[in-house]
Amino acid sequence: QVQLVESGGGLVQAGGSLRLSCAASRSIFSIPKMGWYRQAPGKQRELVADITNWVSTNYADSVKGRFTISRDSAKNTVSLQMNSLKPEDTGVYYCYAYMAGKDYWGQGTQVTVSS
Repeated sequence: QVQLVESGGGLVQAGGSLRLSCAASRSIFSIPKMGWYRQAPGKQRELVADITNWVSTNYADSVKGRFTISRDSAKNTVSLQMNSLKPEDTGVYYCYAYMAGKDYWGQGTQVTVSS
């Protein structure tokens, strides 16, 4: 099992940047997939970015070139650097881990981008 705790959300103007961080309760070295999802009001949760086996990254088309996902095994964290933010990036961002056939989720952190 793993517990995930997000931080770094907040209110930012369009064009600004935020960095989200997800702290895991155990070593992430053996967790094959970690990532970030988001959910806007009235919409389904959607994938933002994930990283598999420390090598392969995957991004939603809407964030390519603006967001960067990274993992740090020394700190047991996965981060999401978000640049050139747009109002449509507003939502609750959830950290995600897939391990041993199960999905694990954090409690979410709110990101609000004002126009």
